[in-house]
Amino acid sequence: MARVVVDVMLKPEILDPQGQAVQRALPRLGFEGISDVRQGKRFELEVDGPVDEAALARIHDLAESFLANTVIEDFTVKVEEGAEVEEAAK
Repeated sequence: MARVVVDVMLKPEILDPQGQAVQRALPRLGFEGISDVRQGKRFELEVDGPVDEAALARIHDLAESFLANTVIEDFTVKVEEGAEVEEAAK
């Protein structure tokens, strides 16, 4: 079993009010030197069997059609390193 991670973020030109609220709160909490914050979503998918090109293509389609609103969001799909190794060690 492997883990595939889909990270979804607002496109750079889209206003991120949640990220801005966090950025404004940081100095009040004692965290200085942070000039920008963008908030996103992370999906961790446990995949049965090997993650080959066909599996990644299916997950890309899933992300594009269901997990992300591609009008305002970008996404990345990646296999998490070590997921297969950890599973084999059990």
